[in-house]
Amino acid sequence: MGQHYGHLSAEERGAIMVGKTRGESARQLARMLGRSPSTISRELTRNGHQEPSALPRMGRPRLCYDASRAGQRARRLARKPRRERKLKREGRLWRLVCRLLGKGWSPQQVSRTLRRHHPDKPAKHVSHETIYTAIYAAPRGELRRGLVALLRQHKCARRPRGQGANRRGRMHDLPSIHDRPPEVNERLLPGHWEGDFIKGSRNRSSVGVLVDRRTLFLKLVKMEGCSAEDALKGFSRAFRPLPPELRQTLTYDQGKEMALYKTLSERTGLAIYFADPRSPWQRGICENTNGLLRQYLPKGTDLSIYSQKQLDAIARRMNLRPRATLDYHCPAEMFIRAMGRDDLADAIDGALLD
Repeated sequence: MGQHYGHLSAEERGAIMVGKTRGESARQLARMLGRSPSTISRELTRNGHQEPSALPRMGRPRLCYDASRAGQRARRLARKPRRERKLKREGRLWRLVCRLLGKGWSPQQVSRTLRRHHPDKPAKHVSHETIYTAIYAAPRGELRRGLVALLRQHKCARRPRGQGANRRGRMHDLPSIHDRPPEVNERLLPGHWEGDFIKGSRNRSSVGVLVDRRTLFLKLVKMEGCSAEDALKGFSRAFRPLPPELRQTLTYDQGKEMALYKTLSERTGLAIYFADPRSPWQRGICENTNGLLRQYLPKGTDLSIYSQKQLDAIARRMNLRPRATLDYHCPAEMFIRAMGRDDLADAIDGALLD
């Protein structure tokens, strides 16, 4: 059975003071209180008590133990922090953390990126828990609301999908994800994409989402509508600037907007594969990205108001976020490096904290 330590109470300190006036030793007091002798000795030493044998014969008078003063000292030390707070409101590190949070980064992304860029400077290291604590420790009011606004909004719990028949219609003889080449699953090379539609209010507007499985690089595509013709036009435009080695495969769900997938494959050179119905985990990277995008494209909004330039700006912010699965490098750096531009990738990495 383990030992449980507890601080001395006011009654115990009072008993120690009375016992010392009687000349009792630390061991006698320990037996009386059911404490360890070392606990009593430390308490006496911390509060200035010295035994007569330890004092010079003609020196200062004997120092006695004062229970009241000892209790005041214990309460004062209990309130005093053991180390200085790292994220001070007026500190440079706090301002840097707030600036990175303002870019849409999570506290963990901020923490790991600071550690990666300053490995030999512990003063610039801060854990994600410290960042959360600094934000929620702020007094309630406008300041705290402003700090909490820097954090991402967590998704609400997803409602279970209905178990009835799929009312969206079905496409037949689709290339299955189970026939996809093994190198796609291993995620060793870029050029293998996952795709989806994010729907707007009342399913009347949409934005195309394309994510590279290896580098997590994101492309957002403005769609004129939600039809198969709109998807064909938008995705063809998005893939056109990429070199052939970065146009290998595309994995999609069985949404009707991909009814013209054969034409898209002919235009882009992509081999297109379809996930099983009601199996979002087979396209987990794109599903996770959709959740992150809702920070910028909330549910229930009209997505037709966003221009391609605005969508490119959102994608740029996402591509400059450090990601855990990339060892806290950002997707833009990894994608540019895959294209053979190491100089530009190094420049992107070096400018992350600017």
